Amino acid sequence: MGDYMKNIGININISKDIDGKILKYILEIIYNVIIDCNVKVFKKSKDLQYDDIKELDLLIVLGGDGTILGAARALGKNQIPIMGVNIGNLGFLTTVESSRFKVAIEAVNQGKFFVEERLMLKCNVFKDGENKSYTSLNDVVISKGTLSRIIEYEIFIDGKKYTEFVADGVIVATPTGSTAYSLSAGGPIIYPQLDVLSLSPICPHSLGMRTIVLDSKSEIVIKLISEWESAFLTVDGQESVELKENSNILITSYPFKCKLIRLEGYDYFDVLREKIIWRTKKVRK
Repeated sequence: MGDYMKNIGININISKDIDGKILKYILEIIYNVIIDCNVKVFKKSKDLQYDDIKELDLLIVLGGDGTILGAARALGKNQIPIMGVNIGNLGFLTTVESSRFKVAIEAVNQGKFFVEERLMLKCNVFKDGENKSYTSLNDVVISKGTLSRIIEYEIFIDGKKYTEFVADGVIVATPTGSTAYSLSAGGPIIYPQLDVLSLSPICPHSLGMRTIVLDSKSEIVIKLISEWESAFLTVDGQESVELKENSNILITSYPFKCKLIRLEGYDYFDVLREKIIWRTKKVRK
């Protein structure tokens, strides 16, 4: 990419850089490493939806996993590679820690990297002829309100009825999202390059109701068939919409993938141990 990487975007989580020191540090390094580049700063992920992102060769995301999730949804079909720089807490999806940014941007400028494609979800909510659409990198969660009664769900896969069950909610996750809420709900860790989705119940009343892993080409329809006081659809834990009675939810894979930059020597299992498995052990002590 080196000679062609002239248009660079920076999306920063300003809540983690209130005084602007991190952004200043990153900008100085970029201008020193990549000669004659054009840099545009986006302080909100929703600003990435504007037309001026189409010319970007690279988006540097300064934040944590949450900032990357927001950026991935905002980029949508633009297929711009994301270089995540961790200034947050976990940084499971990020490319590098902020302390090693100079080494990382030099490697990227020299072409010493590869692009890892991550499956995304598309969710359509149908109600009274209206169709609202959402995308996600991690998961789509349908759940009852805090004080509401549990809900009965009816699930169809590729037009065939799969099952009905009573539970607090349902999680449909990508392999990326398999290490997030889905994991807490008892779902499996799914290797990120597999082309599959997982569907997991949240606190089901039936002990036999477990996660099912599906081909990413599957069409999942979720119907809420019992009366409820309130129910919500949440995307990546960041966007939430209240569902109305008789809403039908269609979940499929998004036709475009999120592109994450990985440096040479990247090992998914190293990151998994450090950021998820060992971190869980430490929390337990």
